[in-house]
Amino acid sequence: MTFGCRVNQAESFGLAGELRASGGEAVEADRADLVVVNTCSVTAVADQGARQAIRHIARTNPSARIVVTGCYATRRPADLRGLPGVTRLVANAEKSRLVTAIAPELGLREDPRAGDGEDDRGLALRNAREGRTAFFLPVQTGCDEHCAYCIVPSTRGPARSRPLEEVTREAARASQAGFKEAILTGVHLGSYGRDLDPTRSLADLLRAVDEHGGEARYRLSSIEPMDCAPAVIDLVAGSGRFAPHLHLPLQHASDRMLRAMRRPYSVPFYRRLVDSIRRRLPDAAIGTDLIVGFPGETDDDFRQCVEFLDDSPLTSVHVFCYSDRPGTAAAGMTPKVHAGTVKRRAEALRARARDLSRRFQASQIGSVRRSLTLGDGTLALTDNYLKVRIPPGHERNEWVDVKVLEADDVLAGVVVGMPPPRSIPVMPAKAGIQPASASGFRRAPD
Repeated sequence: MTFGCRVNQAESFGLAGELRASGGEAVEADRADLVVVNTCSVTAVADQGARQAIRHIARTNPSARIVVTGCYATRRPADLRGLPGVTRLVANAEKSRLVTAIAPELGLREDPRAGDGEDDRGLALRNAREGRTAFFLPVQTGCDEHCAYCIVPSTRGPARSRPLEEVTREAARASQAGFKEAILTGVHLGSYGRDLDPTRSLADLLRAVDEHGGEARYRLSSIEPMDCAPAVIDLVAGSGRFAPHLHLPLQHASDRMLRAMRRPYSVPFYRRLVDSIRRRLPDAAIGTDLIVGFPGETDDDFRQCVEFLDDSPLTSVHVFCYSDRPGTAAAGMTPKVHAGTVKRRAEALRARARDLSRRFQASQIGSVRRSLTLGDGTLALTDNYLKVRIPPGHERNEWVDVKVLEADDVLAGVVVGMPPPRSIPVMPAKAGIQPASASGFRRAPD
């Protein structure tokens, strides 16, 4: 059960593959021997959601072992240790060894690769594919920035990058295992390679994946605005291997608030960046995050956010209501914004976000987009991040060219003629942040 960012999604993806490769079988939570809860702690709401989920699992399946990991388990283990059903807490630093640690308790193999004859994570990749369309490819973790509101540097530690060659090998193996798409993830993705020797850059990584990453196509997870260099935009626009989709968290459209948040860019810089992306990629999805109610936010600061959205090329906005995180600089900042004011401001921004989304959907009517089928094959996700309902007749994980016909709460479309297989350009689709699932693992029958 996974909460939070795509890095958590990627790590859960790997844990699921290792559990299957060790002899486990995925089942619903109410029948599981083991449920791993991978927590987020970016807000108080995230903490609360994890606690509620753990209690629900314990009520519906009292015999299940519940192992809790992730940022909440790292930040406040005492909050979770006494919850019903929790048998183990695993900090982020130990997460990669989680399966090896718990395998003996469940009668599983301690080494997921033991006896399977596969190279590295080959078996785990193929087994994990049973439940996912996209492959999460973690390339980096940790963060050296110190934004005033963020607890992540203390829960994830300093920035650490995987060697470039290791990333490209895993990308190629994922492609060989049948994944048609991969999502490059990192806690601070744009810092990739700065800690390596010799140093690398995100653009270096994209070039290497473009050349050596197998047949899959790639989508980038969130990139900080100051890290979205022209070379990155050029690669996304020109290579044909990357989805026309960028997520660039702004956090606020008031320069005064950005300085208080310790964000290292200005609103004019951000505006120039997204305008340049729109010129290079006219049909790209460009998403962002905004925080409402940060300490000291005035009516004028909020007005600047509204006006920015009213005149921006953004296509999606995730609005966060600020909440204090003990241990961050912002927790001690004043004045606090009244909860009722925060709620009203968030509702206003979300209304404008819906307008931006509808405007983008309407702009795509009549276009033909390369898409990947999801679920039962009647839903397709376009390269530029739109979910489109299509008629039955396709399996999950098929590339299709979809003509977008109408815009509503759910877009509709039809599949148009496809080129010969050898010339099909493969484009990735969104795996994204999924809602918490109700699944777990048990020992597979002999």
